[in-house]
Amino acid sequence: MKRFLTCVMALLVLTWLPLASAQEPTYVLGAGDLIRITVFNNPDLSLESRIAEGDIISYPLIGAVKIGGMSTFAAEKKIASMLEKGGYIKNPQVNILVTQFQSKLVSVLGSVFKPGRYPIDRTTNLADLLALVGGVLPDGSDVVTVINGANKTEYDLQKVMGKADSLKNIVLYGGEVVFVPRAPVFYIYGEVQRPGSYRLERGMTVMQALAQGGGLSLRGTERNIKVNRQNAAGVTVETRPAMTDTIQQDDVIYVQESLF
Repeated sequence: MKRFLTCVMALLVLTWLPLASAQEPTYVLGAGDLIRITVFNNPDLSLESRIAEGDIISYPLIGAVKIGGMSTFAAEKKIASMLEKGGYIKNPQVNILVTQFQSKLVSVLGSVFKPGRYPIDRTTNLADLLALVGGVLPDGSDVVTVINGANKTEYDLQKVMGKADSLKNIVLYGGEVVFVPRAPVFYIYGEVQRPGSYRLERGMTVMQALAQGGGLSLRGTERNIKVNRQNAAGVTVETRPAMTDTIQQDDVIYVQESLF
């Protein structure tokens, strides 16, 4: 399944178009955005300005203009209307281009190829964002957590991929934190070929875990295999599982040496 997810993420990366390649007229401006304003046939009214904390800019002739919280299209119409009503220009053609998107950022943390803060310049979904950061690392979990203020939602990649409620329908608006934790692991040591820690796949049995460790060594035995596991109280309990029993996160499997 992990190989499938890796391939899907790679395909998204290949087909992804950079978020800044085109701008939607419905993008809502906000404090911190850097914009360039031009007026057709009026180069003296060209202005590059960062929207201040009060959602305002200072524009020639008309002074302070509040455009934060407005779409770029609406802001263009507002400035054009103020220029015309002030008697400065008849039927002005105003254009606003956002050159730096800073008002809407999404933070991506954890086991991804390129963690960091990313600006959102259009309606963006979780699939686009994961493609933008290069996908999930091989040691990354299949469960992605999206935090928005006090709300925290977990999305299971195995369950949502290819379904109606897919990653493309998980919309991000800015201000979210997307966290991809490391995948759960188990540990195996003793008489196996490759002792160590391994990624825990869903429903993995003791037999499959032994296979991950390369199988038994020449001195190993399937009898008396021990599993150390923490219970709900945090106490480590030793069990002797059957080969078909499933293992859990952070289980420690010990394969003893055969006595004969």
